[in-house]
Amino acid sequence: MAAPVALIQGASRGLGLEFCKQILKKKSSAAVLATCRNPDAAAELRVLAGQHPGRLTVLKLDVNLEEDIRAAAALVMGGFGRLDLLVNSSAMLHPSGRGETSLRDVSAQDVISTFTTNAVGPLVMTRYFAPLLQKGSGGFGQQPAEKSQQHSGIIVNITAKVGSIGDNGLGGWYSYRMSKAALNMATRNISIELGRGRPKVVCVSLHPGTVDTDLSRPYHKNVPKDKLFSAEHSVSCLMNIINTLSFEKTGRAYSWDGTELPW
Repeated sequence: MAAPVALIQGASRGLGLEFCKQILKKKSSAAVLATCRNPDAAAELRVLAGQHPGRLTVLKLDVNLEEDIRAAAALVMGGFGRLDLLVNSSAMLHPSGRGETSLRDVSAQDVISTFTTNAVGPLVMTRYFAPLLQKGSGGFGQQPAEKSQQHSGIIVNITAKVGSIGDNGLGGWYSYRMSKAALNMATRNISIELGRGRPKVVCVSLHPGTVDTDLSRPYHKNVPKDKLFSAEHSVSCLMNIINTLSFEKTGRAYSWDGTELPW
C-alpha cells in the first residue's frame, strides 16, 4: 500500500498542530500537509517541519477564502495526486472570543463570521478535496474484507458537544452552537453523497472534549480538572477513533471516548 497522505486544516496551533505531531510520530511513512493562514507566523509548525524534512509540507490556506482552498487543492493534486485523510480542525467560538449568553448579545455579522469559519469553510474544503480523497489508498481506518464496503479516504470534521441539538439543555452560545449543528448536517450530507458507489469516502464529526486551547480558555474555571484535556490527550483519543473507522460508521458523530453523540 502506498504511504498515506493526511491534510490537517488549521494546523498552526492547538488540535491541528497536535494532529500533525501524532500522525508524523505514529504513522512513520505518512506525509502530512499542514495548512494555516500565515505560515510565516506559525513558529511551532516551522520547527516541526524542520524535524521532519520531506514529510511535512506547510500550505497557506485561509479557510474563509475559497480561492485559497482551490489553490491548495491544485497543489496537492500536482504534488501527491491523492489524499487519505482530511481533518477540518480550525474553529472560532465567536469573533469576540466569548459566546453569546442571551439574545441581546447576538449580531448578524458575528453569526455570519462564526458560520463561515466553522461550517462553510469545512464544506468548501470537502468540495475541492473530495476528488483527491476518492483517489486515496485507504491508509487510515479499518478496511473490511468486502471490497464493496472499503473506503478510499476519511473526512473528519471537528465538532463540539454543544452543537448537538438533542443534548442542548442550557442554551446560549448561539453562533457556536448553530455553526457546529450546521457542520454536523454537512457531515451527514457529505457521508451520503460520498458513500454512493465506489470509491467510498467515510465522513464523521468528532468531539474532542474540552481541550486546553485558546478557544476554550475563558471557560476553564467552570470545567472540572479531570474533564479539561491537553491537546495531546484529546488528539490521541481522536486518533484511536480514526484508526478504527470503517464505512459502517460514516455519517455519525462521536465523542473523544468513542461514544456516539446524538444529533
